[in-house]
Amino acid sequence: MKAIKGLAAATSIIALTLALGACGGSDSDKSTLQKAIDAGTISVGFAGEAPYSFEKDGELQGASVEMAKTIFKELGVEDVEGVNTEFGSLIPGLNADRFGAISAGMSILPDRCEQASFGNPEFMYTTALMTKEGEGKGLKDMQDVKDEGLKLATMSGAIETTVYAKELGIDTQEVGTPQDGMDAVTTGRADVFALTGISLNWMAKNNPDAGVEVSESFVQEIDGVPQVGAGATVFRTDDSELKDAWNKELEKIVSDEQKYLDVVGDYGFTKEERPTGEITTEQLCKGELPTAES
Repeated sequence: MKAIKGLAAATSIIALTLALGACGGSDSDKSTLQKAIDAGTISVGFAGEAPYSFEKDGELQGASVEMAKTIFKELGVEDVEGVNTEFGSLIPGLNADRFGAISAGMSILPDRCEQASFGNPEFMYTTALMTKEGEGKGLKDMQDVKDEGLKLATMSGAIETTVYAKELGIDTQEVGTPQDGMDAVTTGRADVFALTGISLNWMAKNNPDAGVEVSESFVQEIDGVPQVGAGATVFRTDDSELKDAWNKELEKIVSDEQKYLDVVGDYGFTKEERPTGEITTEQLCKGELPTAES
């Protein structure tokens, strides 16, 4: 009889423990957003591409990072921690749960949209070309680079590699970081390095002794179609709660020019980079680019 009573008591304790656990919910049952709120922190993947996201003096900085810090704070997450990752490994790292989101100003492209979920546009993009000082040769876009038979460096996984060079039939020397691209130019391993205009101008400004120059920014055309592009924060496909909450806070920023510049203006971004709703994530994911007239 005592054994039966003891078994009954033990069973009652187990049942109570399970019931309390169900009421509180296990951590694995919580969404990424709720986990971040409870912990007070979220990790983001970044690729060391200034001025979008980079590390300086041990501190994560950049326009994408500042946007992340501002929005996550509004969502109740006080701290944003960075995980430095090569650009081409960001989405695989996200899907492997190495971090909760990607904060690297990543271009919204159809093949990427098949692998992860992009938030609404945060930055409108243009491209530029970096060469040794005095060797720009009047280059206006990547088609000129091809026509001149110049050696081109592009960043692995970046739109200049995966779309522009590929579609234009240009063989490129792929590099892992923007610094590698600039080094390729200064050492003569490449004649030109193509990347977003904002990034190249930032590098040239912050490396005045590098002996490089940057072309005027341009929108690359392929088969007569301007390749209008935008960058956004990236989430796992099943993190719809986090993405929806993010987009709601993002809209409050991009809809107000001054608020937008307050967040990203210190990193060289202007009103020209502010999305104004002329193109959506859905369009970019489908590859539906607006014409020059739209």
